[in-house]
Amino acid sequence: MAIGRTFQESLQKALRSLENGFTGLDEIAIEGLGQGDDKNAVRAALGTPTPERILKVAQAMRLGFSDQDIHASCKIDPWFLAEIRGLIEAEAEIRAKGLPASAGALRRLKAMGFSDARLAKFTGIAPAAVTRRRRALGVRPVFKRIDSCAAEFASPTAYMYSTYAAPFAGAPVCEAAPSDKNKIVILGGGPNRIGQGIEFDYCCCHAAFALKEAGYETIMVNCNPETVSTDYDTSDRLYFEPLTAEDVLEIIETEQSGGQLRGVIVQFGGQTPLKLAEALEQAKIPILGTSPDMIDLAEDRDRFKQLLQKLSLRQPTSGVATSPKHARAIAEEVGYPIVIRPSYVLGGRAMEIVADAAQLERYITRLASDLDRPSELVVSPKRPLLIDRYLSDAIEVDVDCLADGKDTIIVGIMEHIEEAGIHSGDSACALPPHSLNKTAIAELERQTRGLALARKVGGLMNVQ
Repeated sequence: MAIGRTFQESLQKALRSLENGFTGLDEIAIEGLGQGDDKNAVRAALGTPTPERILKVAQAMRLGFSDQDIHASCKIDPWFLAEIRGLIEAEAEIRAKGLPASAGALRRLKAMGFSDARLAKFTGIAPAAVTRRRRALGVRPVFKRIDSCAAEFASPTAYMYSTYAAPFAGAPVCEAAPSDKNKIVILGGGPNRIGQGIEFDYCCCHAAFALKEAGYETIMVNCNPETVSTDYDTSDRLYFEPLTAEDVLEIIETEQSGGQLRGVIVQFGGQTPLKLAEALEQAKIPILGTSPDMIDLAEDRDRFKQLLQKLSLRQPTSGVATSPKHARAIAEEVGYPIVIRPSYVLGGRAMEIVADAAQLERYITRLASDLDRPSELVVSPKRPLLIDRYLSDAIEVDVDCLADGKDTIIVGIMEHIEEAGIHSGDSACALPPHSLNKTAIAELERQTRGLALARKVGGLMNVQ
């Protein structure tokens, strides 16, 4: 879900809020093109309801299809098609002329919802360079409040969204009005999906409640509809925004203009805010709890493997592949069956148990298709694959703990009902464990404490 002043702004904010790699109305491959009748291939793609159909509508426009042709295939109302057409025409103009030199022209593009990352794709320059130029021109978002009083009287609700669009001539007016209090920002979990769900919303809510009790102003940043963290009265201030570095840093700078920002909490929203830790650290924003370097140590499976070796902890035979060829070699060396996943993933996304070489080829092909990239770019030094030996007929265990860098409290040891490899978001657990003996439980506690101490955890840690 996304909120803006125009349909175009809202649409592009929603697309980049999905956290599946989109920066807006990204280009997408249409199945069947170049294999015969291209017009029928496009019509078939438009006529089939899928999660990506809106991207295929935009792609059909790039391929020269008229709004009338597209409407005949998908029945999307012509008004919406005309709005998407405006975005595609703006894209073509940016590609032809480059990034606008004037503040007014750049603000017009930002008011259409184009992110800095999307503008960078069109112009071939780095997203950071687009951000620097935009800020140098004074093109910054303002924040508007959701009117929960239907304009009957001034809304007291601090429930806000960003916009670059002005209803009249001139720059839009900001309604954020940051307070002069001590404040803490909590980054939420973004869109719900398996591995990134209600448990993170619960954690974020209780962080807000506890911080409020401790005397801090709480600021929630999230774009998850119909959850408690995005209720306007859960936190003192709510920004309903995409959880990207561009959007979050603009919010933080606005809040820093009043009061004292004590820090940002990234560990309660799952993978979504963890990905932002590095950008926040580079911007010199204080991060509360476990440090970004220690977060990276858990995410970077090569570094994590070295830590386990240092602590003399056992793990299945594994390897990190930096190309499809490398992945095949490691899989043969490790021995099938294997567990395979992208290296920088904590939430279980794109994890699969692979039984043989043919299934490995299908996995790499599907990963390339999902990301709309050649397999050489999907598996690369920047996008390595983690490959582990899969332990057949094994018992999987979750351990939750709370640590402060010195002491570690084990708060729960959960034994999975299903065998190892079923994602915890899809499985059931027994608490306390029903088949582990006291020696095994004591060893699980010892290893968990060792990991928490070595990683200097400040806050929550989960071990599987």
